[in-house]
Amino acid sequence: MKGRGAQINTDNPFAKHTNATHEDLIFSPSEDETPTEYLETHPKTILNKVVSQDIGLEYSMNPYQGCEHGCVYCYARNTHPYWGYSAGIDFESKILIKEDAPKLLARKLASPNWVATPIMLSGNTDCYQPIEAKRKITRQILEVLERFHHPVGIITKSSLILRDMDILSRMAEKKLVSVAISINTLDESLRRHLEPRTASIAKRLQTIRALSDAGIHVHAMLAPIIPGLNDHEIMQLMKEVAEAGAKDAGYITVRLNGDVGPIFTDWLRKKYKDKADKILNRIRDTHGGQLNDSRTGIRMKGEGRYAEMISAQFQLAVRRHLPEKTKFQYNLELFEKARKPQTSLFDMI
Repeated sequence: MKGRGAQINTDNPFAKHTNATHEDLIFSPSEDETPTEYLETHPKTILNKVVSQDIGLEYSMNPYQGCEHGCVYCYARNTHPYWGYSAGIDFESKILIKEDAPKLLARKLASPNWVATPIMLSGNTDCYQPIEAKRKITRQILEVLERFHHPVGIITKSSLILRDMDILSRMAEKKLVSVAISINTLDESLRRHLEPRTASIAKRLQTIRALSDAGIHVHAMLAPIIPGLNDHEIMQLMKEVAEAGAKDAGYITVRLNGDVGPIFTDWLRKKYKDKADKILNRIRDTHGGQLNDSRTGIRMKGEGRYAEMISAQFQLAVRRHLPEKTKFQYNLELFEKARKPQTSLFDMI
């Protein structure tokens, strides 16, 4: 299906639930493309407590549910059925918008019970996906975080983040923000199939360079590494992100939990049918014979001989191209000084 990652809609066990109300149709596709719908939702909270010990940050925040980027391997696809939609094409063509997110965040940070801890922006879906250019909810969230001097970590594939360089630069001076740019291949043809509506590889490298030049700490996330498809690129990827200015790097081995398994398998057999079985078998090799893996502490990197080979390649690439990588330390001390009754804050959002 042109312009999409997933080529099917998997069954939704929650289909009897009521879908979100249609608000507007913005994207105008060609005749052979599925249109993108943008739907308003009104959650009561915006921060999600992260219970998984291998994530790193305690809270995540997602102004959008579903993601038009269409990454076929995305684990977040499994959240879309809870909203009444499929994890397949629906995930990337029916985008739920949380317009009240900045106001909900401001209310939470103003609470006397809130203790400053870094929040992960885009822990589930990309906060800089295409609709953000119009809605600017992520920018409003950053404005709230800056006023409260509250730390945040951002992960994105989009060069749209450069629009907010003014806010990010000021926050970076106070060590309140770090940015992770996700990049998993230097092959533009593979990128177009694997992540059809994401920024090009060249733009992502330019984004790393621009952020780094502005004094913003950039972490390059080489993810996901897909055995048999892009694992051979680890060394050159590390070279490119290091030269672009990344200060740190990490990787995640692909895992195909829930509906992502059949969606990815269907896509792989249509796009790369000659080597589909080889790739699927190598993924199984890294996850105890399964495509899926939910074991905390193991799921992100995998285990077994092939997983060890990937790890060894990554460590060698770090030693060769990023020998002085630096971890980022958030400043948690400024928040309490900034937190006080901000009655005008809610009027400004």
